Amino acid sequence: MPVRVDAASFAPVLPVLLDLFGVVAPVFVVAGIGFGWVKLGGRFDHDATSRMVLQIGVPAMVFHSLVRLTVPADVLLHMAGLATAAMAGFALLGYGLLRTLKLPAHTYLGPLVFSNSGNVGLPVCLFAFGERGLALAMAYFAVSSTAHVVLGGPLFAGKFSLEPLVRSPLTWTVVLTVLLLWLRVPIPEWVLKSTKLLGDFAIPLMLLTLGASLSTMHASSLGRALVLSCARLLIGATVGLGLCAALGVTGLTRKVLVLESAMPVGVLNYLFAQRYARSPGQVAGVVLVSTLMSVLSIPALLYLLER
Repeated sequence: MPVRVDAASFAPVLPVLLDLFGVVAPVFVVAGIGFGWVKLGGRFDHDATSRMVLQIGVPAMVFHSLVRLTVPADVLLHMAGLATAAMAGFALLGYGLLRTLKLPAHTYLGPLVFSNSGNVGLPVCLFAFGERGLALAMAYFAVSSTAHVVLGGPLFAGKFSLEPLVRSPLTWTVVLTVLLLWLRVPIPEWVLKSTKLLGDFAIPLMLLTLGASLSTMHASSLGRALVLSCARLLIGATVGLGLCAALGVTGLTRKVLVLESAMPVGVLNYLFAQRYARSPGQVAGVVLVSTLMSVLSIPALLYLLER
């Protein structure tokens, strides 16, 4: 007997699906422009653009957002603590999986732990949850990016150093901002406008850089890339949901934590793998496949979180 689809039963879901598409579409449209630009022969300076985003755009965006907080400081600190616990969970489950699959941790643990909470996570949380969601997402991103800078390189290299943390403009931006807020120092309007202007270019350039970076990658060892991509998304969502259930986290904090936890593999993992000669082609495949999968996984997760 042929299966009949009841159009009337599907109709109420359609507006929700369109709304979810509207949330994630701008992210992938802008990334797609960066991808197409490079594929069509356009020049893109990955190093200069990435440095400009990480050393100017993101610190300015973090400073402006924190000094104009609409989210209580204790809520942001709570999110930072949850992000730390989440990454510890990613590391434990990821290491166990790699031992089972007999894959080297120095090459594949980074991709399972450090997700794309910046290039993809920040704009998705902004479009889905507004400025309050973005503030919470930046608290997660601050922990994630700091951990990635401090631990990501040493993990691939096999040696540890605090130098990247000390040299990171984001570290000093957070320290300075917290100090100014604690001392209740009034911020001049021209500083607020300048940092807003500089911060506004961070997300578009992040997405253009993501697309441009993906255009140079190839999904080598597709089977392994699929397994590890699924693992990154599933481990992220499982740990995020598990933490919320165990600690009684609800509301917007729960939505942002779960969504950020389930982001695809961060592009910086590929750069570390390339720098330290840890199978960069294979890591690139995981980055590429997980990002493509997130086109479907992010709307699906948003739908579940909103129910």
